[in-house]
Amino acid sequence: MEDNVIRQNITETLENNYMPYAMSVIVSRALPEIDGFKPSHRKLLYTMYKMNLLKSNRTKSANIVGQTMKLNPHGDGAIYETMVRLTKGYSALNTPFVDSKGNFGKVYSRDMAYAASRYTEAKLSDICIELFRDIEENAVDYIDNYDSTMKEPVLLPVTFPNILVNPNQGIAVGMASNICSFNLKEICDATINYLKNEKTEMSKYIVAPDFPTGGSILYNEEEMREILNTGRGSFKVRSKYTYVKKENCIEVTEIPYTTTVEAIIDKIEDLVKTGKVKEISDVRDETDLSGLKLTIDLKRNTDADVLMEKLFKLTTLQDSFSCNFNVLIEGKPKVMGVKEIIANWCLFRQQCIIRKYTYAIEKMEKKHHLLLGLKQILLDIDKAIEIIRNTEKEKEVVPNLMLTFNISEMQAEYVAEIKLRHLNKQYILNTLKELEVLENEITKLKDIIGSEVKVKKVIIDELKQTQKKYAKERVTDILNYAEITAPTQEAFIEDYNVRLFFTDHQYLKKITLVSLRSSGEQKIKDDDTIIQELDSSNKSDLLLFSNKCNVYKLKLHEIEDTKASQFGVYLPNLLDLEENEQIIAIHTTIDYSGYMLFAYDTGKIAKVPVLAYETKTNRKKLIKAYYSKAKCIGITHVVEEDYIRLIREDGKCAVVPVKLIDEKVKRDSNGVQVLNITKKIGMNRIERLQEVTEDNILAAAKSIPVSGKQI
Repeated sequence: MEDNVIRQNITETLENNYMPYAMSVIVSRALPEIDGFKPSHRKLLYTMYKMNLLKSNRTKSANIVGQTMKLNPHGDGAIYETMVRLTKGYSALNTPFVDSKGNFGKVYSRDMAYAASRYTEAKLSDICIELFRDIEENAVDYIDNYDSTMKEPVLLPVTFPNILVNPNQGIAVGMASNICSFNLKEICDATINYLKNEKTEMSKYIVAPDFPTGGSILYNEEEMREILNTGRGSFKVRSKYTYVKKENCIEVTEIPYTTTVEAIIDKIEDLVKTGKVKEISDVRDETDLSGLKLTIDLKRNTDADVLMEKLFKLTTLQDSFSCNFNVLIEGKPKVMGVKEIIANWCLFRQQCIIRKYTYAIEKMEKKHHLLLGLKQILLDIDKAIEIIRNTEKEKEVVPNLMLTFNISEMQAEYVAEIKLRHLNKQYILNTLKELEVLENEITKLKDIIGSEVKVKKVIIDELKQTQKKYAKERVTDILNYAEITAPTQEAFIEDYNVRLFFTDHQYLKKITLVSLRSSGEQKIKDDDTIIQELDSSNKSDLLLFSNKCNVYKLKLHEIEDTKASQFGVYLPNLLDLEENEQIIAIHTTIDYSGYMLFAYDTGKIAKVPVLAYETKTNRKKLIKAYYSKAKCIGITHVVEEDYIRLIREDGKCAVVPVKLIDEKVKRDSNGVQVLNITKKIGMNRIERLQEVTEDNILAAAKSIPVSGKQI
């Protein structure tokens, strides 16, 4: 059995078997050539041209698909799909090449299926005149089709840089191509000026890509210059929308070329279901015959612009287009910038012009040669008639004419075939007038093909005509980054009121007030107790002070909402606390106003501004949050107008106004003495007074007690 096994080097197998396949996909299927078409597009359009569909009435798409199979050995489904993309109805191209009738779907819809080919009709669009203008005049090479029964053009002699005017995407083996579309007018302007001066800067004429689906490009000059120069890079395109105040909804009428309405709706619905977006009550596709429309119904008091900025970030309402201008040049793939692509197209077009004029010269020279023979006959027309009449055998007529008038066989054949009615002097003189015209035209054409400048002038004239006939205004708007007021991260955070519950066993609950009103008793562990309860908002920052003099900082929106029936989040796991470290107090703030009071058993209090815990960087942990060399018996937040009750272990107390306590700049300051203590009796706890009675005010009016003074 082993004798039948043939061992082969893997590199040889790849080279012999895989590489031919890879090259075939690259060269003959996936990548566009300098005329802007892949083979499948070219075969389809040429078939329609041969079916005389350029200026005739439309025919059923099924007929076109069937005829295309003579050039394209694929199934009807693949050919029809290729045709759909080229149609006006599908709206995928800036300059559609197929004038369609019927349902061909839409490029911006994933689920809007096109009708079967037996129902739809099509013909070539008017702009296809620019594709086939010179095709009958030997402007391009022809090759055999797959079964050698027909000829087909290698390239189409397009009179404008179609490669840049329409979007083109292809995935080959080991490489890909993704060419964005540009405005026809801008491309023609750039090409004309390049032909006049090869050092022309493309960015003067080409502002940015232009997509058939519209939208707005977020323009970055450096980013766009990189794409124009190298053919690589990416840029962002966002949707266009309007806010309808009367109906409190947003109507999106244009979306990025790279996405679909259904993909956007699916993503928005997912965001609403997961609670990431709560401002939307409904989203639906209202696209009709007038065009695309995606409607988003808003909840009351929703800022439409802020919501759209949020959706731009979270959905493909704003999407990126990655450019990779990979084009086949003489059968070799090459990534090029816009200027290099235009340069290669100009070389290609120059060759088309030279071949076309050379072909015309050859035809005119042939006719000129025949007319020269006719001129010789004019010298003695009666003798020519006599030779023809007196020659016994028909085959001897041409030789006798050649011998008598010293003309070539081709000239003699031409004279011999002239009808008897035309053998009059007037007809011959009128015909001979063409000699001078032909001579002038031949001289003119030879002069053109002999001068690169004049060939370029011909191309420029063609571009100006194309521009005049088919150019349209930009569909895709341009937004400069500087003009866009990017919303802060805060704008994306939904704001709503919450209540926090902090338990002795280190659990934290964040419950919305809506949920709290409909819930029952708070669920906690049997031996646990709630030690702190705070009202706050979802946009607040949360400060968590630990028994090891650290403060941990969190964004409250980063903590998931819970229900009263749940234990909540376990802080040691969330904060990754040190061993034996516990949170002893929490505080929420938006503007970092007020003060944190730290009370110690020594009778001292440190009044530290909350601003001391604000950081420019988003640090999660700050050390030395408060004084560590004395036992902290209480932490509370106060403002200048508050009063604080200081309670000793023996039950005696004093009420002190916060404004009389000196502010400390350092977070770990040991504070000031506010309460007398003894060796046996220290300060036990502090309380922030919600209400201050007359007696408390009188007690507070006294100066702050110092060491040794009775309370």
